Amino acid sequence: MTSRVPQPARPPASGAAHHPHWADQQERGTPVLLRLTAWAARTFGRRTVRPLVLLIVLYFFCVAPRARRAIADYQQRLHAQGLAQALPARRPVFGQFMAFADAILDKLDVWQGRLTRADVSVLDPDDLHGQMHGGRGQILVCAHLGNMDVCRALIERSGEVALNVLVHTRHAEAFNRLLESHGASRLRLYQVTELDPATMLDLNQRVERGEWLAIAGDRVPVRGTPVPGARTANARVTRAEFLGAPAAFPQGPWLLAGLLRCPVNVLFCTKIAGRYRVTLERLADAVSWSRGQRDTEIATWAQRYADRLARECADAPQQWFNFYPFWNGHA
Repeated sequence: MTSRVPQPARPPASGAAHHPHWADQQERGTPVLLRLTAWAARTFGRRTVRPLVLLIVLYFFCVAPRARRAIADYQQRLHAQGLAQALPARRPVFGQFMAFADAILDKLDVWQGRLTRADVSVLDPDDLHGQMHGGRGQILVCAHLGNMDVCRALIERSGEVALNVLVHTRHAEAFNRLLESHGASRLRLYQVTELDPATMLDLNQRVERGEWLAIAGDRVPVRGTPVPGARTANARVTRAEFLGAPAAFPQGPWLLAGLLRCPVNVLFCTKIAGRYRVTLERLADAVSWSRGQRDTEIATWAQRYADRLARECADAPQQWFNFYPFWNGHA
């Protein structure tokens, strides 16, 4: 569940403005720049390499007007909902780009062992950590908020539970290769665009063995990709109120929960006052529906997730890393 600042595709020369799917956006970042930054950070230290990172971020900031507008729109919605107390008064949009760069450096630190469990605070009111040591697996619904690689690395290193991460790897493959070259073991990644019956059977077997699944709840599926249980293309997406306006959210996490018959939890990892805070909370003991009520039930859980995500955004407003027009969703 990684993301990089995308290069927006050009709108059509004629007709109304077009908002491409987030997965169709080209990326300005290149593996060469990522590897150069990673090598410099490892060789010279973060403080020394920070001017280079600042230049890279400034470049992205200047050449990605659509991403700037998307972040400004998000921050304005926080203000309108009274949730922007943690936003700085000066240059908040650029600060969000810088927070993204810091998160990349933190990903490298945690995989190289420089950021450990002692540097992380855990909020676990439902004792989900204790449930990882036996029984069937469960689902963790994450977000492009904060730094999920901190959780991934700590789980990998602890060996307490096998975590399978469902991702849109089209944009993540290069960065995951970079992480692997800097200390990450081979990550259990499943491409969401390949959730066919065979994959569903495999995931069910993993859950029965006690393995857990992690999936982002704030990215709609790639167009043209069927999701198990969905009858039409539009059935892959539901709409929920998020920061005062309807937005598109994926049905995938809730469909998986219903099909696999396992609990659903939220997992956030945000940096508060210089220290990472991991939050684990139960969202649903079970997701099920009667005949004809599937879409209504899924919409209910998507709304509960959106409400919980909004509260987390209020605590870490500059750590929302969806750099595209989120409220122009692709339903």
